[in-house]
Amino acid sequence: MAKSLQQIVDIGEALSHPVRLKLLYMLAERERYVYELAKDLNLSRQVVNLHLKRLEKAGFVESDLRLEDDDLRAKKFYRLKEFDFSLGMEDLKQIFK
Repeated sequence: MAKSLQQIVDIGEALSHPVRLKLLYMLAERERYVYELAKDLNLSRQVVNLHLKRLEKAGFVESDLRLEDDDLRAKKFYRLKEFDFSLGMEDLKQIFK
């Protein structure tokens, strides 16, 4: 499937930060709640949320809100989506022809 220029830019931006790469690694193990990710990375939830939004925009992760039995607050869980990214000359030719 041909990629648009914007898709390629979004993917490049998503992979261009060490925290986002670490998040992909962590989510490859299992899905996680944003608070747990923030705690394990020693970062604020706001910062982790910004990184996760970038990964979600690029199509690497997905999320859903859940109510758990022991907690009345909605929690946003993230999980890694299956992905295989490559960029070749044919992709560039399609974009810039």
